[in-house]
Amino acid sequence: MNRSRPLPSVGLTVFVVLILGSTSCTPNARKQRYYSSGQRYFAKEKYREAAIQFQNATQVDPRFAEAHFQLAQCFLKLGMWTGAYTELSRTIDLAPRNWKAHTDLGNLLLVGHEFDKARKEVELVLRESPDNADAHALLANLYAATGNREQSLQEMQKAVQLGPENSALHVNLALLEANSGAFPSAEEHFKKAAALEPQSALPAVALGNLYGQQRRFAEAEQQFMHAIALEPKNSQPRVALAHLYVFQNQKDKAEQVLKDTRKNLNDNPDGYRLLAEFYLASGDMDKALAEYASLTQEHPKDLRTKKNYAQLLIQRGQIDQASKLDSEVLKENPGDLDAQVQQGQILLRQGRTNDALQSLQASLKKQPDNAQAHYYLGLAFSQAGNPRQAETEWREAVRIRPNLTEAQTALALVALSKRDANQLAQSAETIMKAQPSSSQGYVFHALANEMRNNMPGAEADLKKAIEVAPQNPIGYIRMADLRAAAQGKLGEAEKLYEQALQLDPSAAEALLGLVRLYNFQKQPARALERVRVQIAKAPGGYYYFLLGQLLLRQGDLEKAEEAMQMATQLDKNNADAFLLLGQVQVARGSQEKAMTSFQRSIQENSRDPRSYVMFGALAEKRGDWKSAKEAYEKALQVEPDYPLAANNLAYLMLEHGGNSDVAFSLAQVALRGLPDLANAQDTLAWAYYQKHQYASAIRLLEEALKKTPQTTAYHYHLGLAYQKAGDRVNARKHLDLVLQLNPGFAHADEVRKALAELGGS
Repeated sequence: MNRSRPLPSVGLTVFVVLILGSTSCTPNARKQRYYSSGQRYFAKEKYREAAIQFQNATQVDPRFAEAHFQLAQCFLKLGMWTGAYTELSRTIDLAPRNWKAHTDLGNLLLVGHEFDKARKEVELVLRESPDNADAHALLANLYAATGNREQSLQEMQKAVQLGPENSALHVNLALLEANSGAFPSAEEHFKKAAALEPQSALPAVALGNLYGQQRRFAEAEQQFMHAIALEPKNSQPRVALAHLYVFQNQKDKAEQVLKDTRKNLNDNPDGYRLLAEFYLASGDMDKALAEYASLTQEHPKDLRTKKNYAQLLIQRGQIDQASKLDSEVLKENPGDLDAQVQQGQILLRQGRTNDALQSLQASLKKQPDNAQAHYYLGLAFSQAGNPRQAETEWREAVRIRPNLTEAQTALALVALSKRDANQLAQSAETIMKAQPSSSQGYVFHALANEMRNNMPGAEADLKKAIEVAPQNPIGYIRMADLRAAAQGKLGEAEKLYEQALQLDPSAAEALLGLVRLYNFQKQPARALERVRVQIAKAPGGYYYFLLGQLLLRQGDLEKAEEAMQMATQLDKNNADAFLLLGQVQVARGSQEKAMTSFQRSIQENSRDPRSYVMFGALAEKRGDWKSAKEAYEKALQVEPDYPLAANNLAYLMLEHGGNSDVAFSLAQVALRGLPDLANAQDTLAWAYYQKHQYASAIRLLEEALKKTPQTTAYHYHLGLAYQKAGDRVNARKHLDLVLQLNPGFAHADEVRKALAELGGS
């Protein structure tokens, strides 16, 4: 019997093991295991790995507030603001008294310029926790953002008093003091922050920036070097040092710093991308392309670098290569919204407007607050001939991201076309704030001031544009425009245009300004010679186009044709050059050459309806009704309401057979688009005639003849309309005029027949 006693203990052991094993597999245990793993990764500053673990924890238990909060902290560290916002909001829903979540959310709202919402968060925290130092810091920054410096400093000093050992609070106070010009006090607090966290690079970088602001460059350099030594794997001190060198116009040193960064931080995307970004910001596109190409080869799994490279290729017009990269990203991650937006851009550049519209709209269904997608969707609508919807999308883009300068620029151009000075000034001010070292915002602001007849304000804006970007010709060009048009200072204007061309020999607007200046002074020969001189320096397509226009004005058709041929060879996207070339060739009696030019224009500029219309008009003149009809129809496929195509197609159908109802509708489209064009009035009148609405036809034809009283065809149509209306006197009057004006009129036999019916001779 004694031998059997151990058996139950063995069973008990197995039972205990089973219980323990099953406990470790419970949802609570799994979520805690993920959470603990996330904390360990976070402590090692491996924020992406930590985020994955915290996400796993929230999937096990969606109401795990602390995991949502820690996931938000990861997103904040990674700069993923949308994710951080979502997770902080979820944290607050689950744990309303998590004051740190409230202050973090308030800081995000502050950065997004949602000041009222940020204030609600901070007021809630301070109401429940009045000694919360982070909340006082948030309130201080809120005051600073809304222009209340005095209260900002008071709140920040209170925050430091409540958290005297918090290095970040001292840094924050110092930054506010520096912005107020209190440099000695700011320096003291930066040094205090460094003493509290001697191994942290942040205070050293902040102090270095302060020294740089005071032009104490040697001391700034020393602080940045110290910060790099403290945190060799932190990219920020290296960025600050590079910026310091750029500010001192020591670009070679800046480039070397970033080359070292690329080498030493080759395992850190935020480090190894910096050199490419530097080349991009410096405008050295060739080096930027080469660097991104190299990075893509070295880090094929880095999708962000691949997307950056694709974006640069799109900007450079290398669409096929960009499309290949974008496809690689989408193959790796089909849900990548940035890549989907890039796909929309590529489709736009390929002229596939409808496909681009569908692609971008699909992206926005998944992420309605993607400002870039709204911006490019606006471009797609604009390309599709829908300016109203384009403007709506751009407004939505800036609502989501007020500092999205591309969308603000698009809105500024819309405002410029509408001569809306207020909207133009508003967009300009946003651009100026977002890009203070760019001339674009100041130039737009100057144009708004010109609209308001505030010439001193416009001049001040343009001086600022030149000051912040002295190597950019646009400031000089706009100042020259102001001097010439508004102030009549033609000599100064000429010097400014020349200065712009010295900075950039390809600055077409500057050369165009000089040409206009010389033409205004009745010096066409000087204008012609100046264009030839510039072509020798920068033989671009637009300059040959300008040369051709000047030669055409002088009546030299042969040389004008030669210039236009060069223009179209050098710039295949200049539809104006193709069209003018064709017109010159027609004037020289070379219809075959003109047809070829219009065909080339269609091939190279398939989204320009004018090329189809010009080809169709020439085909119609040659009696090729079928080719003319096809050309007009293609023009209307590109731009459904294009009035010239609608007018010509309508008349062709009325004259040579076609659906009269369709022709009538097209004629209405034409007259809507060109209400003062006599030809459009005649076309619609002829459509009314064929629908037996003679009174309407007569009214339109009388209007057309007021504009061009010698046009035989209008008298012919009006005479027939009066005949059908029973007005024999007026019918005979206009039909007689047809034969007087043009005895060889194509329909002379029909005129004589009608006169015979009226009793004429």
